[in-house]
Amino acid sequence: MKSTLKTSINKLLFTVVLVLSANTFAQENNRAVDSTVTENLDEVVVRSVRVKADSPITHSNVSKEELEKRNLGQDIPTLLNYLPSVVTTSDAGAGIGYSGIRVRGTDATRVNVTINGIPYNDPESQGTFWVNLGDFASSTESLQLQRGVGSSTNGSGAFGASLNLLTDNSSENASAEIANSFGSFNTRKHTVKMSTGLINDHFEVSGRFSKIDSDGYIDRAFTDLKSYFLQGVYKEGNTLIKALTFGNQEKTYQAWYGLTAQQLEEDRRQNPYTYDNEIDAYWQDHYQLHWNQRLNNRWSTTLGLNYTKGEGYFEQYESETTDIDLYNGIVVATDVNGDGEPITDVIRRRWLDNDFYVINANATYKNSVIELISGISYNTYSGDHFGEVIWARQFAPDTEIRDHYYDGDATKNDFSVFSKASIRFSNRFTGFVDLQGRFVGYKTDGINSDGVPFVTDANFSFFNPKTGLTFKLCDVNSFYGSFAVANREPNRDDFKAGITDNETLYDYELGWRHNSQKLNLNANLYYMFYHNQLVLTGELDDVGSPIRATSGESYRLGLEVDANIMFTDKFSMNTNVTLSRNKNIDFTSSIDGELVNLGETNISFSPNVIVGNAFNYSPIENLQLSWLSKFVGEQYMGNTDNEGSKLADYFVNDLSVTYVIKPKKIFKAIVISGLANNVFNREYVSNGYFGSYDYLDPSSSTGTTTGYYAGYYPQATANFLLGLNLKF
Repeated sequence: MKSTLKTSINKLLFTVVLVLSANTFAQENNRAVDSTVTENLDEVVVRSVRVKADSPITHSNVSKEELEKRNLGQDIPTLLNYLPSVVTTSDAGAGIGYSGIRVRGTDATRVNVTINGIPYNDPESQGTFWVNLGDFASSTESLQLQRGVGSSTNGSGAFGASLNLLTDNSSENASAEIANSFGSFNTRKHTVKMSTGLINDHFEVSGRFSKIDSDGYIDRAFTDLKSYFLQGVYKEGNTLIKALTFGNQEKTYQAWYGLTAQQLEEDRRQNPYTYDNEIDAYWQDHYQLHWNQRLNNRWSTTLGLNYTKGEGYFEQYESETTDIDLYNGIVVATDVNGDGEPITDVIRRRWLDNDFYVINANATYKNSVIELISGISYNTYSGDHFGEVIWARQFAPDTEIRDHYYDGDATKNDFSVFSKASIRFSNRFTGFVDLQGRFVGYKTDGINSDGVPFVTDANFSFFNPKTGLTFKLCDVNSFYGSFAVANREPNRDDFKAGITDNETLYDYELGWRHNSQKLNLNANLYYMFYHNQLVLTGELDDVGSPIRATSGESYRLGLEVDANIMFTDKFSMNTNVTLSRNKNIDFTSSIDGELVNLGETNISFSPNVIVGNAFNYSPIENLQLSWLSKFVGEQYMGNTDNEGSKLADYFVNDLSVTYVIKPKKIFKAIVISGLANNVFNREYVSNGYFGSYDYLDPSSSTGTTTGYYAGYYPQATANFLLGLNLKF
């Protein structure tokens, strides 16, 4: 690991020197700056991970204005629910707290997320925890969701989609906002924002503080989020320097394990947990520095630095546990059950304490024919995993409260280098080439939460090429095709399960874009072929995280169509449809004690039909009404096509209302927002889990029979949110 780290650092330093030397040469040979260039330096921060409108990459853009219409406290996945091929879910049922997003059937660990080009996915689990980004939509300028492999990005490899967020742009004018919203399940959001505007034409300071609370749709599944965002900006001609920090403190009550079918029928809002402090508590702070420099009409550079500190725990009450040895001599048995086996009661906390450092550097060269972006990204992560016993019916002699019953540590280093070019061959043809090398090292040591030694030392080297071509038939019609390869390493839980092989994805995309005054239409056909795809088994581990297993070869074949239709100046429609086929090609599973080849089966959590729709109507100026609809077809929670693992399809409708008042004094604007969710009071389930277990059965030919279990996460019935935003 040390030699790998040393090699990575040497590569990093060499590349930085190369980039700086190239830019210095360019600056010395071309000092003239064209004053007509209007490129937004704020957006240069994400240029290396985003694609342009005519790129042969399937993508959707969401602006700040679009986010504001429904930003009343719900998490970003919920706000993106109506994008093509997207399925969202919420443990607490109301879209606040632990929320998740799937794109084209791929789970959150395979969706690469970056903030200002900085990786946000947890390096070990590869997951994205939106609960640690409370009210982040209020500090988001824009975002882009790329479906499929997309273009090269930083951090965890995109294996189905990538989502990059750009935080607030700098502002020339001073401003302030006070936003409050209230709604069902005792939901409250309170936000204060401010900006000094440019001081002396160079400096700006802005910030946001937010507090979000919700009792949750599920009983006692509360969410308590406190978040902040602070930014300082320096602008001087072609120089932009941003220093920003944002963070969140969250506390949520346990709702990870959902409900059984019987519990769902009895009372879909019940929570089986009774211990009053069965909570998850986590603190996360981010510190970023970005320096964007346009050297001349052709050359520009970007440097990004990041440090993220995370620390937190979840607390569990273990009643009458028989696993005394797990606690490493800290507790002793204090009672005996019917068969003489020792038992005890324990309250434990399982901690994670981590540090994450990132450096991104890239240089861009462009002229009338080519735009070339080359860059590097290096990040290093260290995490301590440990468990405390904070109460027991009886502690063992010479032990104390908060003694650790397990300790483990992990380090991960991730270095990538890329070069991507967009080449205009003629007025009709534009080519795209993107080459990335990624080098990953992961090492663990110590004891895991099961009391078992967990020692890993793995290294991976990946080459991820991408290429595409766009053909512009006429002013309103264009066609594109692309091919991309992606590779991913296993995550921490995969290593714990004995999985050490990487996954490989081959992604083929073919699309048509039509852009006219009344109609914007995008149609895309995709084929994603996987080797060693890690699919969700449907089961959960002891902290509610999905368990994955290698499915061998598998594929996703689909058609995506999304359109924006302007019927009149007052009435428009946004609609999208995804029709897909998602299959494991040759799947095997243990059934009744025997390994059975099931042949072609459905990939878990991959509905074949997803439809989103929005009818927008503005009867008068500054008033918009939107009727939002979402249909998600039936899906399996496992990979064996077991009927007991099937989630029924669902169709829900929301109503969004926004009215803007523009007074002549005091306020720049008063925005009144309303959101009625699930207006037809549909009882539906968007997520769940499914597993199997073998038990002794003398009547079986093998002496073993397989049993099954399932859990469900019910989503909220009819509910509402109301908001008032005062802008100064």
